[in-house]
Amino acid sequence: MRAKALLSLLCLSSVALTAQDVVRLGNLKFAHYGAVSYMKELAPKYRLKVEERMFAKGIDINPAIVAGEIDASAAALDAAIAGRAAGVPIVVVAGFARGGARIVVGANSGIRSLKDLKGKKVGVARGGAQELLLLAELAKAGLTWSDKPGKDVLVLYLPFADLNQALMAKNIDAMCQSEPYSSQAINRKFGVELLKPYDTPLGEPIRALVITEKLYKERRDVAQRFLLCFVEATKKFIDEPKAAEKFVREVMFKNQISSEDYQDAIGNSPFSYDITVSHVQVTTDLMAKYGVGKMANPPKAGDWVKLDLLAEAKKQLKVK
Repeated sequence: MRAKALLSLLCLSSVALTAQDVVRLGNLKFAHYGAVSYMKELAPKYRLKVEERMFAKGIDINPAIVAGEIDASAAALDAAIAGRAAGVPIVVVAGFARGGARIVVGANSGIRSLKDLKGKKVGVARGGAQELLLLAELAKAGLTWSDKPGKDVLVLYLPFADLNQALMAKNIDAMCQSEPYSSQAINRKFGVELLKPYDTPLGEPIRALVITEKLYKERRDVAQRFLLCFVEATKKFIDEPKAAEKFVREVMFKNQISSEDYQDAIGNSPFSYDITVSHVQVTTDLMAKYGVGKMANPPKAGDWVKLDLLAEAKKQLKVK
């Protein structure tokens, strides 16, 4: 009986050691979100099961977090800020990519500068870094804008997937588009890069990895292992670019983007780990200035940017 009881105890211990904590991850289908998507492959090493769910836009993830369906998400910082302002219980824990957008004009549009956008139709997806970047650039050029006629620039809000089609069909004259779609437009010759919109006070936008306050406060061990998994996945993608390309092109995009598209996209949106309180605050201030996210009470970055788990993960994995 004693031997049987000991065997049962050993079996229970084995189950406990191999039990995986589930983290439900909201993600987007963009090249520079690849390392975050790859986390599910490494998750068992950290006794995790990452259940990935793809969304059309970052702002679409917020209702799923409120509904208790998502524990962590990767999205444009703007979407996270708008969510936090609306009461979504999230904290920023890392940054996973820089840049990732271009202003692209029609190949035969004759547009050579931002000022040439006066009287033109410009497409953009609502609620992400690309919208804020476009508005900041238009303001810098002294142009007014609206989604209704009457201003210098008519802004048309379209889904990411529809922007390229609209530019190709000449339904819009230009677009502020995310990667790899902006690179695809250029490589397929129906679009020409006007500029990479990083010369405003925002600088290069940083995409944010966020987790729920509940995960951060009540499941600290799980949250720490999640950040360890993130750092290792990101390090692999930085150190092994061929493996990164293979995963993004074959697994995420099912070979729908070319190697050239991928290389151009990642060249404009490199994988990274870091984000700062100051960058989140500048982004928040510009969103409030231009009315992006329609925030009644813009959140203070210092209240919800929590970088301690990232610092510990980088320390453990010896990543600078």
